[in-house]
Amino acid sequence: MYVSVRDRPAGPDEAPGRRSRRVATTVVLLGVVSLLTDVSSEMVSAVLPLYLTAEIGIGLLAYGFVDGVYQGVSAFVRILGGVAGDRGRRPKWVAALGYGISAVSRPLMLAANGMAAVTAVVTADRLGKGLRTAPRDALIADASPPGALGRSFGVHRALDTLGAAIGPIAAFALLAALPRAYDAVFVVSFAVALVGLAVLVLFVPDRRVGAGTARPAVREVLRAAAGPRLRRTLLAAGLLGVLTVGDGFLYLSLQHRDDFAAMLFPLLYVGTNVAYLALAVPLGRLADRIGRARMLVAGHVALLLAYLCAAGSAGGPVWTVHTLVLLGTFYAASDGVLAALVSRLVPAHAKGTGIAAAQTVVVLARFASSVAFGALWVAAGRQPALLGFAVALALAIPAAGWLLRRVEEER
Repeated sequence: MYVSVRDRPAGPDEAPGRRSRRVATTVVLLGVVSLLTDVSSEMVSAVLPLYLTAEIGIGLLAYGFVDGVYQGVSAFVRILGGVAGDRGRRPKWVAALGYGISAVSRPLMLAANGMAAVTAVVTADRLGKGLRTAPRDALIADASPPGALGRSFGVHRALDTLGAAIGPIAAFALLAALPRAYDAVFVVSFAVALVGLAVLVLFVPDRRVGAGTARPAVREVLRAAAGPRLRRTLLAAGLLGVLTVGDGFLYLSLQHRDDFAAMLFPLLYVGTNVAYLALAVPLGRLADRIGRARMLVAGHVALLLAYLCAAGSAGGPVWTVHTLVLLGTFYAASDGVLAALVSRLVPAHAKGTGIAAAQTVVVLARFASSVAFGALWVAAGRQPALLGFAVALALAIPAAGWLLRRVEEER
């Protein structure tokens, strides 16, 4: 892998089946922006479950609602972000607005002392994420050769995940030095988010995406992003997403099972992110070779195994590490891979909207999953809830594979 000296759109000679070793400067710069932003956001995410349940004192069902909001509220603006980026053909500035909203939400957490206030702050943060994600991914797809999309998204997600690994370590260090000083975590998080926003505004090229000179109409963009191949992909992504338990619940499950996970709770996020970081580029490259749809399905097999490890009665470091590695493998095989898959199923002038549609389906499905899993845990207990989701996911994986069969071969 190397970084190109300058960006350029993929040429016609760079066919989808041809694998280039080029990773564009835009991809790397956006990766740096995501790295810094994820240091900021994961500092908050790493302490949020304990902050809400231990410091503020909300129950598991209420936490399930907040976690669902965290997972799903961004769905309300993802399509808006995708369409705005596609229509204006300047997705950088739509992404910058989203990053800015998320940055501003960090210090607001200092004044959030109740359920309603915390939910409002989390909502603002996730709305910012929803607005920025599709335009950013459209920039990555536009700057990358078609045959190297998996690699490019893998490089971006690796940098993104490096930040996600650093964030919990920073939060853990702050809380170790200043016990229960959650306000220090929120202030440092805000400062890092501002640096990430500055990198985006000052250094990321303002690429004009899509072909031609005319701005496409909203109806044209939406119609282009609603082809049959994309519809089958969205159905498969939604089916798998509704059975994807939020990370916070898996970590709380590990904490409830044994003292090892409870002692090092913020560092559980680090374990997942280290595995994600190590595997994002290799699995992205493998997806380019074997097919991104196949890799997406395989990633959910890793998630199924993570459920089984977390549900087991045996505790201790070994099973905790197995769970975190499998969860990181799932993200490496699904997050960037889904965006890379979708970007090849829609026309160039609707890439952002197509990616946003897939992301919207996933986050809405995960919102439903979080609420359902929280209710099931309260009603039946930790282990039955995890095993129930594992059985359902085992049935959904072959169904999703059937929906995605030959989706990349059709033209």
